[in-house]
Amino acid sequence: MKARRALHFVFKVGDRAQTARFYRELLGMRVLRHEEFEEGCKATCNGPYDGKWSKTMVGYGPEDNHFVAELTYNYGVGQYRLGNDFQGMTIASSQAVSNARKLQWPLKEISAGVYETDAPGGYRFVLEDKRSPKEDPVVKVTLAVSSLPNSVDYWSRLLGMKVYSRDESQRRVILGYADDQCKLELQDIGQAVDHGTSFGRIAFSCPKEELPGIEALMKKENQKILTPLVSLDTPGKATVQVVILADPDGHEICFVGDEAFRELSQVDPEGEKLLEEAMAADKSHEWFAKRNISKPSA
Repeated sequence: MKARRALHFVFKVGDRAQTARFYRELLGMRVLRHEEFEEGCKATCNGPYDGKWSKTMVGYGPEDNHFVAELTYNYGVGQYRLGNDFQGMTIASSQAVSNARKLQWPLKEISAGVYETDAPGGYRFVLEDKRSPKEDPVVKVTLAVSSLPNSVDYWSRLLGMKVYSRDESQRRVILGYADDQCKLELQDIGQAVDHGTSFGRIAFSCPKEELPGIEALMKKENQKILTPLVSLDTPGKATVQVVILADPDGHEICFVGDEAFRELSQVDPEGEKLLEEAMAADKSHEWFAKRNISKPSA
């Protein structure tokens, strides 16, 4: 198996303006690229919706060497129901803690120098009040699992992740593909995992030649394949090949061909401007407000 990379986590957002404020002004991330789509994604990147949607990639640097967030916004949906599946994203950044205080954003200290806060929509973030020892401040993404042994077997044996640490008392395991990459933490919650309607997706890249083998292995092991190997087009950009899987608890996992994805994921200097223009042109909240009705929940 050749090098694999942790790429991004997909969040469904109902309030694009407030979400953009959180990621830019509090976390200190920047817009890497922004894309608008007139109809739903073939690989359900925006969830099970057919209408107009947008994708905004935000992070501390290019996806070539940073783990970023993909913010998907469906124009007709105002909010999503959170489950217990996403347990949090941990970021090492004194600046983010300082920004939160300046913005008077609610912060809860959970241990010495470690704070918890929520992004719009309720997504949990853990902020470590220290400078990151690596270039990318994103430390880990924590997902809930119902059986730690089953999940560790899936992620390590089938997906080839290295086990970095185990904490039996806390029922946690940390895995990853490389020392300098964002890690995946699995937290055993001792009950069924509920994905709500906000369910996310974690994405990794691998050499394109490995994608058929990943799909074949999952078939052989009777594991769930949500989207068989497919090519996805982005107008004016590279076409990428992806296969979408689901782990034993139903967490969505995207594997994408690395070569084309590096081309697709290049930082767009117009990204910030495109997002601002799209938000200014979005009158969906006003349409519902004029009729004295709330924007629908998913």
